[in-house]
Amino acid sequence: NIRQICCWPMYYNGIYHEFYQYNPNGSVWGNIVWGHSVSTDLINWIPLEAAIERDTPSDINGCWTGSATILPGNRLVIIYTGADPEKRQVQNIVVPKNLSDPYLREWTKAGNNPVIQPVGPGLNSGQFRDPTTGWIGPDGLWRIAVGAELNGDSAALLYKSKDFLNWTRVDHPLYSSNSSSMWECPDFFAVLPGNSGGLDLSAAIPNAAKHVLKMSLDSCDKYMIGVYDLKSDTFIPDTVLDDRRLWSRIDYGNFYASKSFFDSKKGRRIIWGWTNETDSSSDDVAKGWAGIHAIPRTIWLDSHGKQLLQWPVEEVESLRGNEINHQGLELKKGGLFEIKGADSFQADVEIDFELTSIDKADPFDPSWLLDVEKHCREAGASVNGGIGPFGLVVLASDNMEEHTAVHFRVYKSEQKYMILMCSDLRSSSLRPGLYTPAYGGFFEYDLEKEKKISLRTLIDRSAVESFGGGGRACIMARVYPVAVVDGVAHMYAFNNGSTTVRVPQLRAWSMRRAQVNV
Repeated sequence: NIRQICCWPMYYNGIYHEFYQYNPNGSVWGNIVWGHSVSTDLINWIPLEAAIERDTPSDINGCWTGSATILPGNRLVIIYTGADPEKRQVQNIVVPKNLSDPYLREWTKAGNNPVIQPVGPGLNSGQFRDPTTGWIGPDGLWRIAVGAELNGDSAALLYKSKDFLNWTRVDHPLYSSNSSSMWECPDFFAVLPGNSGGLDLSAAIPNAAKHVLKMSLDSCDKYMIGVYDLKSDTFIPDTVLDDRRLWSRIDYGNFYASKSFFDSKKGRRIIWGWTNETDSSSDDVAKGWAGIHAIPRTIWLDSHGKQLLQWPVEEVESLRGNEINHQGLELKKGGLFEIKGADSFQADVEIDFELTSIDKADPFDPSWLLDVEKHCREAGASVNGGIGPFGLVVLASDNMEEHTAVHFRVYKSEQKYMILMCSDLRSSSLRPGLYTPAYGGFFEYDLEKEKKISLRTLIDRSAVESFGGGGRACIMARVYPVAVVDGVAHMYAFNNGSTTVRVPQLRAWSMRRAQVNV
């Protein structure tokens, strides 16, 4: 029986490691240790014994989130949050016990743990956690950031060290904001505009690079893009929005506590997040597990330097089986095209939608950005618009009584086009008591230049993970259909907008089952 919560991935000496908050005694919250699994391909995973257990004073009340850093000489260190006997949150160090073991099964705790304590004016000792991967600061010393509540504001506190064992708090935070009181799971990393390759924080960062500060709050993961100013040793966002509802999001659905790492094997940055169950805790107990990890995603910065893009790692394509391919489809208003021949419960679907005209785009109302889910509820898949809704219906029962719709609408603002992407779960299941929102997010799009809007949706039983506009908007969703008969569900491309939509290319694959912690 397990309960899994995300997730601290790393790549070391040819092996991917995934650590996660884990209850070995049941699929409910409590008794948290560090679970540990390993992989050579990010898809198939071998479970190992717990990496870190609650057995010292500095973590006796919990082993929480942390990060791995590779030091010069290929030395590996993990820094993580523990809860001490007073339930203060403190930061601890572990190192591998035996580097000749490729799986790094055993870890040794530093003798001087906790290496960082919640001391200093204005610091809430119960809101001080989740240290980041280390990077080299302007003085050549190591830096990490720790999520904290500082004088009632949210902050990424900055610490520096020569040896990664003895830490001093810098006299200012990396960044702070009075728009909330605590950031969980901060992540800080460098990106190059328009370059899908990743940057290693342990190496020299190019001058043209931007930096990303990601934080978890409001049950979602948000981020800012800016510069790491070496003179002031602070993060300076390109844009500061006072209303945090307008901050950029990693994912608009059920996706939290994500963590990125540099994959030196393929020179990319990968981000990985956790998605919780949206049925009941008694369901968790009945099935014996709770919480899954989303598919690992490559993450990079668009060429304008304004938005992060994400795409499933290429390794997931190794699970593809038989391919269904359709070309040259046309979806008029009310058009519905059934996608047959792929396993509708385990599928990878890629569709390009091409607009025949952009004249009928409805006007965009900026107030929708304050509550996109509300707008997705009001502008559902069956509500006719000028351009859209068009998209994909998955896990549909024979009479469509149950279905999940992932769809787009096109709006015209003063200077640009805004695309609304929704993943509407309101009809996803006839079971009562489930959380079935209509998730949604907006992204800017140059329709005059691009012409096509792409949608990729990965379906894995209860997981529906969608990527719109080449990864400009991502929505992870959990659904629990019950009305499908004889294990058969339907899948459709559809258009309920006034403007005809062409589908120059539609490809779908049945997906084989990965070996995960078997």
